[in-house]
Amino acid sequence: MDPLKIIKVGGNIIDNPEALDRFLEQFAKVQGPKILVHGGGKLATKLAEDMQVPVNMIEGRRITDAVTLDIITMIYAGKINKNIVAKLQANHCNAIGFTGADGNVICSVKRPVKTIDYGFVGDIVKVNPEVPDVLLQNGVTPVFCAITHDNNGQLLNTNADTIASALAVGLSKYYATELIYVFEKNGVLMSVDDEDSVIENINTESYEKLIKDGVIADGMLPKLTNCFDALKAGVSKVIIGNASVISNKNQKYTTLKL
Repeated sequence: MDPLKIIKVGGNIIDNPEALDRFLEQFAKVQGPKILVHGGGKLATKLAEDMQVPVNMIEGRRITDAVTLDIITMIYAGKINKNIVAKLQANHCNAIGFTGADGNVICSVKRPVKTIDYGFVGDIVKVNPEVPDVLLQNGVTPVFCAITHDNNGQLLNTNADTIASALAVGLSKYYATELIYVFEKNGVLMSVDDEDSVIENINTESYEKLIKDGVIADGMLPKLTNCFDALKAGVSKVIIGNASVISNKNQKYTTLKL
């Protein structure tokens, strides 16, 4: 059986219609079972600004009050998700759009207040893989946006990287799962100013050294911590690279293994 590829697309690809079209055309050609996970933060920010709703970010993380939750639900679960599903259908990839609430696939709890109140932000506590497994067995591709629920009727804004990781772990009981993060960079870079300085292989030992040397820091640090947590929980491989990584045409990308 082919491995299950769980592909998270983000960065400037979601914000650029032409880049998104090219990516979805490539994604539709990926053989074997697959799941797509997406965010859409910049488009949500633009709509909030157009509606004159204040955008509050702390260390790159969105404070999600009730009005902001309405906006991101409209953008993530509505405009972006359904646009992606329609474009996949046009590329002969049968897809269904999901939030975590659909099929009760991803359950979260509202993030507890410590020093910062993030509002309606969810931390994942459970993945129910049965529904996506049935779809995958029947040749249907689930497309998940960055919204989950708490089983008490409340939707929650949830990090798309974390959703992809949680799905990969949850479905690893049925499949060999590969987690692929696609964004505008060629991979994890030794130097942020040099696009060709891709670190092609990272394991637990080299990861610790890269953190110590300050190569992995800022936003890349939680992303890679998430990746290694997924590997320890049963995911077979994690890949980070640009859109061409899914078509096997990329010269360089980053592979993470234990």
